[in-house]
Amino acid sequence: MISLAQDATQMLDSAQNDRFVVSRRRTGLGDCLWSLAAAWRFAQRTGRNLVIDWRGSCYLDQPFTNAFPVFFEPVQEIGGVRVICDDQINERSFPGPFFPAWWNRPTFDCVYRPDEQIFRERDELDQLFQSEQDCDANTVVCDACLMWRCDEEAEREIFQSIKPRSEVRTRIDAIFREHFDPYSVIGIHVRHGNGEDIMGHAPYWADPERALRQVCDAIDKAKALPHAKPIRAFLCTDSALVLEKVSALFPDVFTIPKRFQAPQAGPLHSAALGAEGGVSALIEMYLLARCDTVIRFPPTSAFTRYARLCAPRVIEFDLNDPSRLILIEEPSQELVAS
Repeated sequence: MISLAQDATQMLDSAQNDRFVVSRRRTGLGDCLWSLAAAWRFAQRTGRNLVIDWRGSCYLDQPFTNAFPVFFEPVQEIGGVRVICDDQINERSFPGPFFPAWWNRPTFDCVYRPDEQIFRERDELDQLFQSEQDCDANTVVCDACLMWRCDEEAEREIFQSIKPRSEVRTRIDAIFREHFDPYSVIGIHVRHGNGEDIMGHAPYWADPERALRQVCDAIDKAKALPHAKPIRAFLCTDSALVLEKVSALFPDVFTIPKRFQAPQAGPLHSAALGAEGGVSALIEMYLLARCDTVIRFPPTSAFTRYARLCAPRVIEFDLNDPSRLILIEEPSQELVAS
C-alpha cells in the first residue's frame, strides 16, 4: 500500500521535485507496460516525477516487493522524466492532495477498492489525460488499466528506455540465435484465459471450436504470404489445451518450455508459478516482437502490444467482426531490446 501521508516533513527532495505520478499495477506485464506509458506521458507533460510501483504483483508472492526491478533493469529517467522504481518506495511518502480524490482518504480506508471504484478512477484519469491539462494534486495515482490512454510514441519511449534484466536478455538472445535467426518466424499469440474472467476478450471465445479454427486459418494465411527465409511457426499461449490442439494441426510449431496452470485453473500471471512465470512471459513477449509476422488472437490482449508496435507484418481479427482477418504491413520499428 502506498503511504499517502501529507506531513510536510515527509515530502521528498526539493520543492521542484514534489509532484508525482504513481503508476501502480499488479496485473500481467502487457497491461503494466501500456499503463506505464500513459502515466509517463502525463508525467512528462506536467513536469512530474514518475513512480513505478508494481508491489503486490500477480507474479510474486511477496506483497511489498516491487516487481519492476525483479524483471527490468533499474532506470533513473525516461525521456527526461525522473523515475523512482526500486523497493525504497516502501519507505517513501508522497505529498497530497491526491488525484483521483479517493486517495485523499486515510491510508487504512484505501486498502479495499471495489471494482466500480477502480473503473471510476480509470475514467477520471482518462478525462484528465485527454484534457491535456494538469490538476492541482501533488500526486496523481494511476491504479487502473490505462491501455489506449496514450499515443504510440509514448509506448515506444517506454520500450526503448527500459530493458529486461541482463540474465533475461541473455536467454532471449540465445533462443533467437538458435530458433529464429535462420528463419522467417510466424509468431502466434493465443490468449485463452484458462478459466479466468477474460472480460473484453470474451467475444472471441464465445465459440471455442470456432475460435481455434480462426487461429488455424490465420496460420495458413500467414504461411501463404511471401517470406525471405524458410518458415517456422512459434506459438505463445496460456493454455495447454490450445497448445495441444494447434500442435496437432501444425506439428512443426515450436514453443518455449514453461509451466502451465492446470486446465481451467486460471492465467499464467500467477504467484503460484513464482517469478519464473513473469520471466517466461517476458521471454515470449520480446521474442514475439522479433518475429517477421505476428498473429494476435485476440488483438485486445496487451501482451502483444509490443509486437504490434514493431513487427513488420501483423495479422489481427476485426474487433467488430472477429471472423474477419486484417493484414497490417508496416516498416519494422527498431524497438527490440538486445
